[in-house]
Amino acid sequence: MANGFVWYELMTTDAKAAAAFYTKVVGWTAEPAPPPNTDYTMLKAAGANAAGLMTLPKDACDAGARPGWMGYVGVDDLDAMLARLTKAGGAVRMSPMPIPGVGRFAVVADPQGAVFSLFQPGGPGAPPVPAPGTPGSIGWHELMAGDGEKAFDFYAGLFGWTRDVAMDMGPMGKYQLFAVDGQAIGGMMTKPAEVPMPFWGYYWRVDGIGPALERLKAGGAQVMNGPMEVPGGDWIVQAMDAQGAMFALVGPKG
Repeated sequence: MANGFVWYELMTTDAKAAAAFYTKVVGWTAEPAPPPNTDYTMLKAAGANAAGLMTLPKDACDAGARPGWMGYVGVDDLDAMLARLTKAGGAVRMSPMPIPGVGRFAVVADPQGAVFSLFQPGGPGAPPVPAPGTPGSIGWHELMAGDGEKAFDFYAGLFGWTRDVAMDMGPMGKYQLFAVDGQAIGGMMTKPAEVPMPFWGYYWRVDGIGPALERLKAGGAQVMNGPMEVPGGDWIVQAMDAQGAMFALVGPKG
């Protein structure tokens, strides 16, 4: 899906502990990536690649990097997209890097500081991904922006994302759903004042929020919000894992 999210990656301080936690909570299986990327862990759902996991490099930690999930937006021409992004007010946080046999990527930020990555494929073809709705598949993408309207204009201009429905959140403002290829895949809004900085959040689908909530608590995660029902009948919970990475789950109440 060019100009849509194509990959998700957790960078953490304890890859072994994180893999054990997420396999229990989300239901993934963890496997080493094929050579030469064997220091990378693939997280799989129903036999298909759902996400990746790796240890934060020491130099990144020394520079202030903290554990967190990163989403990758697929593009056809990485260099051209980087030029467009910087012209629109975004910033390049890490210059393009090759992934042997896979493609090239760069870490970037939108004009308000929310970080994500761009990815240009360059391998034999994209591997299969979990079918939508499968436990362990991506369930939602959410941007807490410094200014929701300006953020939408930036992403729409860059990637061609379109408006879906908008929800009135009362004092919290408007929650604007966005669509890729006509399908709503996420929402964005102006962040509450208590949220320190803009960020992208990712929701993983589980077979039941109630049981998953018990698993995440047992695994040492801290519940930040929820569980709560959302439009459409699903339930969500937002949490922080034991290494400090924010994540969220979505699914039936269970």
